[in-house]
Amino acid sequence: MSKKRSRTAQERTHGAPSSVLRRSLIGGIVLAVLVAVAGLVAYLTRPDSPAATKLSPPPKSAAESPSPTATHRKGEAVAAPPKTSDPITFAEAATQVLWTYDTRTFSQAEHVAGLKRWMTGEKKYADWKSVSDQVPSSVLWARMRDNHQHASATVGEGHFPQAFKTALAQDPGAITEAYVYAVTVTGQQTIAWKGSGAGAESRSTTLAVQCRPHQDCALTGVLPSVSP
Repeated sequence: MSKKRSRTAQERTHGAPSSVLRRSLIGGIVLAVLVAVAGLVAYLTRPDSPAATKLSPPPKSAAESPSPTATHRKGEAVAAPPKTSDPITFAEAATQVLWTYDTRTFSQAEHVAGLKRWMTGEKKYADWKSVSDQVPSSVLWARMRDNHQHASATVGEGHFPQAFKTALAQDPGAITEAYVYAVTVTGQQTIAWKGSGAGAESRSTTLAVQCRPHQDCALTGVLPSVSP
């Protein structure tokens, strides 16, 4: 049992050290456009107008689902991203797929391929490394598969970090280049394996979500630390 617990802990933290530098670099690109905000790698988004001083997400269309849950079809390793212009809705759905996996049914390559569908196509802002680092390596995935390990997630809520809102209030016009929101999401992850399970564990993360005008939102990256 102790070995299994140790392995589970390793799986939760396997990618953290190697991803910090890459995520810091992508944050630097954003900081070149926005003002510096202490405690937050400032990601960009769009306001309702250049003169706006209040952050508010784009209005949802009637065709959009009010649920943050992505569409998961049978035979897919990762659910498809929702079609929405609401960054919080998208971030909540993205968090759910980042915290969910099933080594019993899908390969590591299939899981990674599924996550790629969530990414923005703009290479300047896409931090794929920060997202792929959330996935166990192929070797570790094989070990997890031997134990039938799988995880599910329950999302609590998503919100714009206070530092991000402050940055927008101070200079709302600066955010119109990249159109990326910083969104912090909280929830729980439940991990189980053959004959046992670790129960539900509270988690939180801060994501960068791009929502350009007249386009569905896409994932930009995972920040190296959680911004409240």
